[in-house]
Amino acid sequence: MQLNPTQLNPHLVKGLKSLYTLHGDEPLLIQEALDAIRVAARSQGFTERSSFTVSGAHFDWSEVLAAGGSLSLFADKQILELRIPSGKPGKEGSTALQQLVEQSRGNDSTLTLVILPRLDRMTKSSAWFAALESGITLEVSPVERAALPQWIAQRLAAQGQRVKTGEEGQRSLQFFADRVEGNLLAAHQEIQKMALIHPAGELSFDQIESAVLNVARFDVFKLSEAVLAGQYERVQRMLDGLQAEGEAEVLVHYTLAEDIRALKRVKDAMRQGKPLPMALREQRVWGNKERLFERVLPRLSETALAQLLQSAHQVDGIVKGLKVADWPTNGWQALARLAMMLCNLCAVKPAPSR
Repeated sequence: MQLNPTQLNPHLVKGLKSLYTLHGDEPLLIQEALDAIRVAARSQGFTERSSFTVSGAHFDWSEVLAAGGSLSLFADKQILELRIPSGKPGKEGSTALQQLVEQSRGNDSTLTLVILPRLDRMTKSSAWFAALESGITLEVSPVERAALPQWIAQRLAAQGQRVKTGEEGQRSLQFFADRVEGNLLAAHQEIQKMALIHPAGELSFDQIESAVLNVARFDVFKLSEAVLAGQYERVQRMLDGLQAEGEAEVLVHYTLAEDIRALKRVKDAMRQGKPLPMALREQRVWGNKERLFERVLPRLSETALAQLLQSAHQVDGIVKGLKVADWPTNGWQALARLAMMLCNLCAVKPAPSR
């Protein structure tokens, strides 16, 4: 049975199951889900806890199976936690996990928790993960940028605080989100800090602006989505952040250039008569990026895509130390120009004059 994080607490009120699998790459939300399960377990008499972390090819799975199949010496009920940071248990681990699932069936004295990172499609189709799905699985996804202001508002409300209504309140939430984007744990800490320095009630923009630190963290894949969404200010902020964090220029260029190449390949396939969904699948474009491609492809001409490809080729030389006429010699400045060229074509409205 699959649950999303919002369904967990109502589920726990109805009673615990013997097996839970949590997977995702958002540590804060994983930890909060684990804490909720542990609290429910303690209230039902699970007073002892064993924890294992799978590390390396020589991990002893027999200890896990022994712990899962034995009764506690000091308590009637126990929690068995198993972390697999790599998400790859290996051949021996695959067999052991399936045995662990069998042991958990009908075992009311042991609560088994399996914690995994974000999993790819192939891993989710494996035999060992299919076995884990016979219990309760909880996929924890990052809070996307568009949903972040509302997430912040909900967290503030939980501690008795709120932003002002109307435009100022929305500006406050957007400012807050800009400062903490990509760093949910730090966002949580900044929200908690607001409760320490301000009483319950309404928060002004000035109060938030003066209190919230700039703790945003970015990755090149989110930059790609921001460019395709035509979000000028966010793109520039992300480029500045990536540069400050020491991200490799060649990786940023590769991400931007690969988007341009994929757009060109899909456009060519459509010109040859292939339906858009088929062309996107063939280019392995899915998820958020699939929706962005569907939106921007109709407005991209063959000429524009050819010019973008040429520009991407020129910037490739610049980030590798070459000089190109009419382009900045600084790699990050060249990357910013390339990103803004694509961003401008993808935006709903023309770029603001600079």
